[in-house]
Amino acid sequence: FLRIFKCLYGDSKDEEELYSELTGKNVHIITTIQSWEEKLTEATRDGKILVANFSTPWSGPCRSIAPTYGELADKYPSLMFLTVDVDTLAEFSTSWEISATPTFFFIKEGRQVDKFVGADKVQLPKKIAAVANATR
Repeated sequence: FLRIFKCLYGDSKDEEELYSELTGKNVHIITTIQSWEEKLTEATRDGKILVANFSTPWSGPCRSIAPTYGELADKYPSLMFLTVDVDTLAEFSTSWEISATPTFFFIKEGRQVDKFVGADKVQLPKKIAAVANATR
């Protein structure tokens, strides 16, 4: 993966920088199990639904939905938004049975409450709005 990544984006940017450019300021980039566990604990403690986007920075669909995802993160601060790099956390992603990217999981109190697969810029905002409204 890193060979492809460097070929496409050069050595000047690491994955977190690239994701940050694509997703916005309210999306937390997850590249370690420890950071996942910390955010999961934080979301549970704060009573927030966690929205986890399992994706890759080089995938066309993932790149196309990333700005929309970032805008939704800014629009819904009552939710916690994460982006999990499926290449960096391959084994972890496999445990979530990721068959396509992007895949979005909605997690409340440590349990999956919903799932959305694909880069649909019309349906993803509807799904996130429904989840956000359900928490009110």
